[in-house]
Order: sequence, then C-alpha cells, then structure tokens
Amino acid sequence: MLGDPIAFAASTDLERSRAFYGDVLSLPVQAVTPFALELPGVRVAKVDSFTPQPFTVLGWHVDDIEATIRTLADRGVRFHRYAGLDQDDLGIWTSPSGAKIAWFPDPDGNTLSLTQFS
Repeated sequence: MLGDPIAFAASTDLERSRAFYGDVLSLPVQAVTPFALELPGVRVAKVDSFTPQPFTVLGWHVDDIEATIRTLADRGVRFHRYAGLDQDDLGIWTSPSGAKIAWFPDPDGNTLSLTQFS
C-alpha cells in the first residue's frame, strides 16, 4: 500500500540548498519549485523561518565513510564533534554495533549523517 518513504528537511533559501545538496553532496536535483527542492527520496521544503533540531534529520548509507568524508571535506563540509563520543580524527564514531557514523550540517543547520554499516 505505501511506497518508498520521502524524507523532509527545511530551508530558508532553496537556491543555497540546491547548491549544497546538488553541487557539494552531488545528489541529482530533480526539481526546484517555489516550494521545495526535490531530490531522490528527499524534499527540502521552503520555510520562512527555521530553528534547526538537535538531532539527525537525514542520513545516507555509504560504502566507504572515510573516503566520503575526505571528499566532502575537500568541498568545504565540516563535520561535527560531540562531547562524550569517542570520534576519530575524521569525526567518525563507531557505534556498539560496529557501524561507523559521522555528522555534518547543511546550510540551514539541519544535522545530516553518513553511516557505514559493519
């Protein structure tokens, strides 16, 4: 009955979001309307004002988290460091399950993540 899920994030500037998600993250931009930026499985909705939430709103599975982080860092992405988490030099935390996770913000402050499952 239900199809594939669609994740939502908020943005006060869709052109800035298009540059970030399309150019920096290399996601295919399907459409930009006055109301949203459409990406595969993600809709970045235009809002007048926005307060970022203190948790991850979008995340992607990656095969090689270290290579992905290095590529994104070369494009200007800065990765979060969290007090109390044992993160390596790239900002990767290894979860109890063995999954490797790193977090970074989009231009509106939404927290995004990368996960390499063990």
